[in-house]
This record gives sequence, structure tokens and C-alpha cells, in this order.
Amino acid sequence: MCTSVTYTAGDYYFGRNLDLEVNLGQEVVITPRNKTLEFREMPNLEHHYAIIGMSIVRDDYPLYFDGVNEKGVGMAGLNFDGPAHYFPVQEGKDNIASFELVPYILAAASSVAEAKKLLSNANIANINFSDKLQAAPLHWIIADKTGASVTVESTAKGLNVYDNPVGVLTNNPEFPRQLLNLSNYRSVAPANPANVFAPNVDLPVYSRGLGTHFLPGGMDSESRFVKATFTKMHAPVGNSEVENITNYFHILQSVEQQKGLDEVAPNTFEYTIYSDGSNLKKGIFYYKTYENSQINAVDMHKEDLEASELITYPVQNKQIINQQN
Repeated sequence: MCTSVTYTAGDYYFGRNLDLEVNLGQEVVITPRNKTLEFREMPNLEHHYAIIGMSIVRDDYPLYFDGVNEKGVGMAGLNFDGPAHYFPVQEGKDNIASFELVPYILAAASSVAEAKKLLSNANIANINFSDKLQAAPLHWIIADKTGASVTVESTAKGLNVYDNPVGVLTNNPEFPRQLLNLSNYRSVAPANPANVFAPNVDLPVYSRGLGTHFLPGGMDSESRFVKATFTKMHAPVGNSEVENITNYFHILQSVEQQKGLDEVAPNTFEYTIYSDGSNLKKGIFYYKTYENSQINAVDMHKEDLEASELITYPVQNKQIINQQN
């Protein structure tokens, strides 16, 4: 399970929580402009936009969980087990494997509008990376530095690209139902509610925060969709990059999964392995992990983006404590 969120605060921010029960050995990976991107059914790209994000690398290929490109477009793949459906290769279609979709879009799209054009003839093909790495059931969120956002879902009904007015994505169910479910929480508010239940009865406001009394707090994907949307919609805007990226991580923390709370198999628990967020305008990739709550940053523009080999940074998992005495 996972949660992806966008956030506008002068600049535009994009990222996600990765929630799994096992660490896959991910690292921060920059794919520079001249690193050839090979595709199973589509022409290779020898020159393209540079990409930075969280990825594992297999056979010198970046398998991005999420990333952003130098033009200010971000994209993340989230678990969509059940509704996800990939199709056989179809003649006349742009056949893209699910593991190729993030680099395919980020390599060529300078906006959400361009991403939608790339997807207009796309078929998410049922192709595995290898015998050991099967195609994961995913759906995707794409956002850009203008604030536009879409959700991409390949189901048995075909490929759907939905405008995403809230800039949030979690997992099941399908996106239109997630949006409709938000209507059940129209009365939730940061302020304490007026007494419309029994206006002639003195009902005491016994606690702060009563306006959020019915806000869900479970680990399930519908609850996280509601909670993340509410938190994002009411998040403050800071006066600096540090304030804004700090606020962004607080949005993600509102739906963080702690160890021991989401059992997915006997004595096996899903948790938030990492959280990341990028400034789409500046190309700075920030992250922290479950073990290390310090915010770490990698600026893609401090690297040689005309290079032809992947650039990798190991994830910093050691907790750093500021000893004040």
C-alpha cells in the first residue's frame, strides 16, 4: 500500500509514502539525458529528459517506484492489486510494460498535457521484467509544476486517464469511487462544528478538534485517501523551501504506517519504508526513511545531466541524533 500527494506552496511538490512489508534495496537514481532507455515493444530513447527518483536497478535498468524529470513532471506507481489488468501486446498500439511506464512518461513529457498525449494510444502490456520480477499490479499518478494532476488506471475495461482534482492517490478501489467517497466527509473541518444537531440543547464542546471527529484514521487505502486529502487541503504555506518541504513531509506523516499495525501475513507487517518529496521547479529530491527521520536531499542539477550512465545514491538509513549536550 502507498500514498502519493501533491502540494502547492509557491513551488509545487510531489512525492509519496512507500508502504511494504519488505525493503527492496531501493536507492536514489538519476537517469541522465544520454542514458539509453530500452523498451520491450517501443523504440529505444537515446536522448531524453533527465529523471531523478527512488528506484531499484536491475541489469542497468532503473525500475522507478516514483520520480520527477527536469521539466517539472512527477510520477509514481502505487499498488492496485485486484482492479489492475494488463493486456497482450496489441498491433497499432504503443505497447508499454508496466515497469517501463514511469521512465517512458518522464523521459518525454514536459507537462501533464503531454503525458496525456503519450497515453492516448497506449496499451499497458502484460510483460514481466524477468522470470524473477513479475509485473506488479499498479496504477499511477502524474503531476506537473502547474498543479495539474491525473490518475492512470489499466483495468479490464481498458486504459483510463482521470483528471485528479485533489492531487492524491492511494490504492483500491478505482479512482472514481475514491473521489465519490470524499462526499461522505463534507462536514469535516479544522474548526469546531456549530450545533445543528440539537440547536436548543446546550451540547458542550468538550474537546478541541471536534470538527475532525469523523475523519478516518485506519491504515486502509480509503481511509488514507480521505485523511491525506483533508490534511493537504488545510496544510499551511511556508515562507521558505525548508518550511515548505517540512510541511510536505507532515502531510505524508498523517498517513504514515508504523510497524506492528498492519499485519499482511502472520507476524509480518507492512510499514512506511520511505517517504519522499520533490520540488518540481527546482529538481531537488528529498527523502527520509522509517529508520532515519532526517530529511535528505539530492539536487539533480548538481550532477552532469548530459552523462550516459546511471548516477546512484545509497539511501541513508542510519538515524542521526542531534546531541545538544
